[in-house]
Amino acid sequence: MNPGYRLYYPRWYRKRVPIFWWLHKRSYAVFIARELTSVFVVYAAAVVVALVLTLNKGEPAWEAAMSRLSHPLVITAHVLVLFVILFHTITWLNLAPMAIVVKLGDRKVPPTAVLIGHYGAWFACSVVVAWLLLWR
Repeated sequence: MNPGYRLYYPRWYRKRVPIFWWLHKRSYAVFIARELTSVFVVYAAAVVVALVLTLNKGEPAWEAAMSRLSHPLVITAHVLVLFVILFHTITWLNLAPMAIVVKLGDRKVPPTAVLIGHYGAWFACSVVVAWLLLWR
C-alpha cells in the first residue's frame, strides 16, 4: 500500500429534520399520538395489577388503596387516562382493516366487515364487563 495513501470514508448525507416533523401531516401526528398513549395503557394496566395484588394483602390494604384512589385529583387523572385510552383503542380498531386481510375462498372480506367485527367485539366485551361489575 502506498505510504502516502489515507483511507477516505465519505460522510453520509443526512438531511436535517426538525424535531416536530410529525406535526406537519395529520396522519403522522395521529400516529405519534397513538404511540404516546401506550404509556397511559401501561399505567392503567399497572393500576389493575396493583389492585389485584392488594386483594391478597387483606381488607385493610384494600381499603387503603380505595381511599387513595378516591382522592379527587386521582379521579380526575383517571378520567383523563380513560379518554386517552379510548383514543388509543379507537385508532387501533380503525387500523384493523388495513392490517388484516380475511379471505373466504377466492374473495376478500370487505374492510368494513372487519371494522364492524372489531367494534362489535369491543361492544360485547364492554357489555359483559359492565354486567359483571354493575348487575352481578
